[in-house]
Amino acid sequence: MKNNQTFKSAISGLSFSESERIWGKSIHDPILGLIKNEFPDFNDEDCIAVNELNVYRQKYISNYLSTEIGALSAMEKSVISSLKDDKSIVSSVEDEEETRNLGQRVADKVADFGGSWTFIISFLFFITVWIGSNVFIFLNKGFDPYPFILLNLILSCVAALQAPVIMMSQNRQEEKDRNRAKKDYMINLKSELEIRMIHDKIDHLIMHQQQELIEIQKVQIEMMNDILDQIKK
Repeated sequence: MKNNQTFKSAISGLSFSESERIWGKSIHDPILGLIKNEFPDFNDEDCIAVNELNVYRQKYISNYLSTEIGALSAMEKSVISSLKDDKSIVSSVEDEEETRNLGQRVADKVADFGGSWTFIISFLFFITVWIGSNVFIFLNKGFDPYPFILLNLILSCVAALQAPVIMMSQNRQEEKDRNRAKKDYMINLKSELEIRMIHDKIDHLIMHQQQELIEIQKVQIEMMNDILDQIKK
């Protein structure tokens, strides 16, 4: 009887029923590659049993899942590394030490003091004391009688000196703002490039997964067809 005929497996050397024979040329390429990795002499004219083929089918699916998990882990590490790089750039921008010479430090101090309520109140107090002492104490016969020419000269000198010093401080602040804007642009550009890189990785991963899922579906269909054939027989 034909059903009682047997064949010998090319990989295990065991005998199986003829109904379980699978020729090497009918095995799907990825699974055939796994078999040849363990049995290099296996070729298209050799035969194995369905149960042996299912073992390699399961191994192929397991290897695929392991590979995908590894790819996801590598992707997560890459994202974490890029995030660390961004953090280092931001911290270097924020923590960058400012170098100022003596003139710049003096200009900043003068600008800070000249734009404060302390300067306004103290200057008003100085003017009030100056005018009051000359009018009420010295009766316009003191060191600066009305119309207070000396006081006008002092105010003019203070204004003439204060204006360029404040402008120096403002120019340096504008330069700092320009540098900060350039650094912000660099950070934003790097973030954009990182986002594009992540999108490319995701697109590549999706395309790779689609191809592999098609292969897995083919393997599963073959397994189902083999099971149905065994049930019919």
